[in-house]
Amino acid sequence: MSVNKVILVGNVGKDPEVKYFDNDVSVCNFPLATSETYTKNGEKVTQTEWHNIVLWRGLAKVAENYVKKGMQLYIEGSLRTRSWEDQDGNKKYITEVMASNMQMLGRKGDNEAAPQASSEMTQPTTTAAADSSVEEETDDLPF
Repeated sequence: MSVNKVILVGNVGKDPEVKYFDNDVSVCNFPLATSETYTKNGEKVTQTEWHNIVLWRGLAKVAENYVKKGMQLYIEGSLRTRSWEDQDGNKKYITEVMASNMQMLGRKGDNEAAPQASSEMTQPTTTAAADSSVEEETDDLPF
C-alpha cells in the first residue's frame, strides 16, 4: 500500500488563472506559499516554500469566483509530477498539488460569502499538530 496525500495551509501568491476546455471543464492554477518560522542562533528565521496548486471543475470555478491573492487557504490533495520539452528541446519538470479539497481560512468576515469546497463537495475533517521543534508565529488558524 502507498499513500500520496498533501495538506497545506498557506497564502495565495497571485490571483488564480482559469482555463476552460470542451464541455465546460475548467482548470485553475495558482501558487500557494507556506512559511515556517524558527529560531537559529538567537535570530528568527522564516523559510517560505512555494507550491503549484491545480484545481479542476467545480473547485476551479469556486477559486475563480472567490480566491484572491493573499487569501489564506487550506488545501488537501496529492502530488503529481509532469514533464514536457521546451522550445529548445530541454526536458522540464513541474511538481503540482492536485487539490481535492479547498477551504478558505482567515479572520471572521474575510470570507463569509465564500463557500467551502472540495471535489466531492464535502468539508475536510482534519486536525493539525504543531511540531515542537519549530517556533511558530501567532496566527488566526482555526486549529
